[in-house]
Order: sequence, then structure tokens, then C-alpha cells
Amino acid sequence: MSYTIIGILLAAVVILLISGTSSKLFGLALKGSVRLILGVFLLFLFNVVGALAGLHIPINAATAVLVGVLGIPGIASLAAIQYFLL
Repeated sequence: MSYTIIGILLAAVVILLISGTSSKLFGLALKGSVRLILGVFLLFLFNVVGALAGLHIPINAATAVLVGVLGIPGIASLAAIQYFLL
């Protein structure tokens, strides 16, 4: 199943490259991917350090996107929600 999805996505990328889609679209996708990966890494670091204080933020798509877009304020807001509300 997953190989089918990967194949479809790869075929779509090749078709877009051949058809002459602007590189701005790919640059935007690359920037978003890098920010998402950075968000996951920052959440991981927070969970390692936050374990000392008893804080844990689950790493999932929503939290990774939030931290990827907002950066450090995103981690602070998630930590505040975790500490005060949950």
C-alpha cells in the first residue's frame, strides 16, 4: 500500500517537472518540508529537556506543523497548554 502511494507521488513530481511547472512551487514545498522536519526536531529536543520538569508534548502532525510555522513561540504555547490545561 505505501509503495503505491510513494509511486504515485513520485510520478506526479516527474510529470510536474516535465511539464515545466515553475520552480517556485517546488521551492515552497521544499521550504515547508524543511520547516516540518525542524519542528519535529525541536519537539524532540523539548521532550528530552522537558522530561526533567515533567513536561511532554506528543509529536504528531498537528504539533509538528504548529512548531514548524511558529517556531519557539509555538513550543512555548504548546508547553503552556500542556502545563495549565492538561
